[in-house]
Amino acid sequence: MNIRQDRNARRMPAGLVALALGGFGIGLTEFVIAGLLPQVSRGLDVSEATAGWLISGYALSVAIGAILLTAATTRIHRKAVLVGLAALFVLGNLLSAVAPSYAVALLGRVVAALCHGSFFGIGSLVARRMVPPERASQAVAVMFAGLTVANVLGVPFGALVGERWGWRATFWAITGIGVLAVAAIAVWVPAWAGAVHEAHRPVGPRPQLRAFRSWQVWLTLAATALGYGGMFGAFSYIAYTFTEVTGFTSADVAWLLVVYGSGLVIGNVAGGRAADRDRDRTLIVSLAGLAATLAAFGLLADGRVASVVLVFLLGVFGFAGVPGMITRVTDAAGGAPLAASANVAASNVGNALGAWLGGLAISAGLGYTAPLYVGAAVVALGLAVMVVAARTGRAASAPASFGQASVSLRRLP
Repeated sequence: MNIRQDRNARRMPAGLVALALGGFGIGLTEFVIAGLLPQVSRGLDVSEATAGWLISGYALSVAIGAILLTAATTRIHRKAVLVGLAALFVLGNLLSAVAPSYAVALLGRVVAALCHGSFFGIGSLVARRMVPPERASQAVAVMFAGLTVANVLGVPFGALVGERWGWRATFWAITGIGVLAVAAIAVWVPAWAGAVHEAHRPVGPRPQLRAFRSWQVWLTLAATALGYGGMFGAFSYIAYTFTEVTGFTSADVAWLLVVYGSGLVIGNVAGGRAADRDRDRTLIVSLAGLAATLAAFGLLADGRVASVVLVFLLGVFGFAGVPGMITRVTDAAGGAPLAASANVAASNVGNALGAWLGGLAISAGLGYTAPLYVGAAVVALGLAVMVVAARTGRAASAPASFGQASVSLRRLP
């Protein structure tokens, strides 16, 4: 290979940028609502707990769409599926932007959420085909970088736009990003990268469902749901905690979310590296740290410095377990592709549960620190489940490699 060919091989395909743009928009849609919840509540004249369903409804729709849409589109050209999913994302955010009532806003959230899990699952397969095999992980990382950037920069920017021009302006901005993503995917993602060949078709549902007979799969999914649920149950109402308890202004929420997003990035990277050395220990430590952080946040929420430090740690511990949870459930399921979708579904069911419980605590008059304590309790339960999973997992035989497991699944009748 000459120097020019080597440079071309290492150059980032434009299609990956298109997928990252779609991931950025989807991540923005999922998380921006937390910073806008007080404004949306006032603008649509609903209670804080009712407004929280804009988060819970989204999470439940992600859980449903991750499995159903992925299963329904396995035989369709993947590029066409991605374009369709991005268009669905645009439609949902457009509904939220123009919503004349809370019901229409909730409908928009539900529609936008349906594409979430399938977009990342199918997009990962397409991303890997756009680069040489030895760069497959880098390609997937580029796509998911859009989601990470949404947490660090996009969400605070959305909150800032909402504070200055109103919450509807934020959804209009996200709609515009979605339109750009649709165009970029249609133009930049090569058709051959999205082709579905017979040799690469996923195994049928029956063999994959049999992989879910493992208790380790269900214990890991439960720990995922409870860990996510505890963190996002508290995060869903974090704007109220900052403004009503700590004493920050609503304009401060934007930069506070930057602090939280920075923690997510660091936690994700550090947790992935640590999980490669000792996965179960990393998961236990991350869940224990998350529970302790939430409890401490509830106790110290009236202090500005403490709140800034703790919201950073919330991001670090909250995402430190994400890489390990994904690989653990996939290994426990013997490499079944449906396990990845199940993990997305479990995390979003947890998000919905956490936001619902946090809203109940506020409605019960327990104050705006109550979601933090509720989150700590939910994560502590997830920690207990993870400890059981780790101890019982040691007694089991070592899991087969992903490639071996995939072959064995194909041989199942």
